[in-house]
Amino acid sequence: MKIKIFYDGLCPLCAAEMKKLKAYDTEQCIQFVDIQMTNFSQQYPALNWDALNARIHVQKENGELVTGLDATYLAWESVGKGWLYSWLRWPVIRWLADGFYAFFARNRYTISYLLTGQKRCATCVVQSEKDKSSNV
Repeated sequence: MKIKIFYDGLCPLCAAEMKKLKAYDTEQCIQFVDIQMTNFSQQYPALNWDALNARIHVQKENGELVTGLDATYLAWESVGKGWLYSWLRWPVIRWLADGFYAFFARNRYTISYLLTGQKRCATCVVQSEKDKSSNV
């Protein structure tokens, strides 16, 4: 299955996860799209940037958008590592995990700063649409 993952490339933790995910994506089944790239709105005019910025999104081949931990699980599942997140989708845990994820997503720059010393990462690079568009 080919998917697109829309992530915040300025978030150090988000960028680190995408870098790790890309390392496992040996069959290149994920297209990484940094919503912070300068021409994002021109390339994806039908998508709501504010919604994408509020939480991670994955777009399936059929166009369906999946968000939050469901998106994270789908991305890791596509590279054979879904077990890392599958337990977070169990009924009782799902409710708590989704609440924690919503808190994390709203506060990701502060949390990133507390864990990495960086609030925003201007130099975090995952080979993405941003990189491809700069080569045009």
